[in-house]
Amino acid sequence: AQAGEFKNFPQLKNDTFLRAARGEETQHVPVWCMRQAGRYLPEFRESRAGKDFFETCRSPEACCELTLQPLRRFPFDAAIIFSDILVVPQAMGMDVQMVPGKGPTFPEPLKEPEDLQRLRVKVDVDKELGYVFRAITLTRHKIEGKVPLIGFTGAPWTLMSYMIEGGGSNTHSKAKRWLYRHPEASHILLRMLTDVIVEYLLGQVAAGAQALQVFESHAGILGPAEFKDFSLPYLRDIARRVKDKLKEAGQDVPMIVFAKDAHYGLEDLSQSHYEVVGLDWTIDPRSARERTGGKVSLQGNMDPCALYAPKERISDIVKKMLEGFGTRGYIANLGHGLYPDMEPENVGAFVEAVHQHSKLMIKQM
Repeated sequence: AQAGEFKNFPQLKNDTFLRAARGEETQHVPVWCMRQAGRYLPEFRESRAGKDFFETCRSPEACCELTLQPLRRFPFDAAIIFSDILVVPQAMGMDVQMVPGKGPTFPEPLKEPEDLQRLRVKVDVDKELGYVFRAITLTRHKIEGKVPLIGFTGAPWTLMSYMIEGGGSNTHSKAKRWLYRHPEASHILLRMLTDVIVEYLLGQVAAGAQALQVFESHAGILGPAEFKDFSLPYLRDIARRVKDKLKEAGQDVPMIVFAKDAHYGLEDLSQSHYEVVGLDWTIDPRSARERTGGKVSLQGNMDPCALYAPKERISDIVKKMLEGFGTRGYIANLGHGLYPDMEPENVGAFVEAVHQHSKLMIKQM
């Protein structure tokens, strides 16, 4: 049974992304972009003008509209619901604001282990995050089966680092101080986050998400030993628990893990119950294939800044990337999100190049 079948969703017309995630044959390599619903689109800026960021996140109609905007322009093979990873700390009782020119800000970050007492022990995920579920269900109807809809979450360590840093950071030294100074409290917080995330992802599938991505955006500030201790076990736990629950319901939803800059973790990540491992642009496609040994599909990993290149150059870069990854068990994407000053036409050139080159390569096989 497919996720959300009981909600009478329109029939899926293009399942290329789901097939590639499972390593099945496709007629072209599927492509989508992280932050494809974003400020590089004038219509996005217009929809968002003068509105509070998190208020927008809490409006299912607004999230649906922003999710669909890029699909009207480009033949992407998947959509990702418009939301934010920091809705999870909010659900746990923390105040988060989006400050213009500064980004996400926690007025009262966690400073010492006793601050964990401020967090909600038992989060009612339906009550606190139901607006995301409603956005997913609405979008599944409005997308009319054009492409699959991806749900997502931040990973525990990445969320923990925001909750302690109080916002973005270059060194993440406040959050890492906890790992070295308060390892027990760190694990308590990571477990609390994991429990909420598992419920949150299951709720997204029940609402209609057809794939799930877990963003460990701050993996790269950990060394291999800390990654193995404070990130990997929780990433594994999330995938295992979500999959076990879905199996009981006879459901199967591909899961993607994206641990940015965690080169050292590639082998481990490929054995962590995720169907797909997302890669940033600093990894060589051929070596990623070798190191993951065909155990998973791969997603990524064009340098977002390559989109500043002229269109012919974008086409060449894409071709090389496809040759490196091969066309089977591969989802084309950027190695991180789109930047606000990128040209929509160049995003279109990227999507077109993936489709054209991959169709040819698959025909010639």
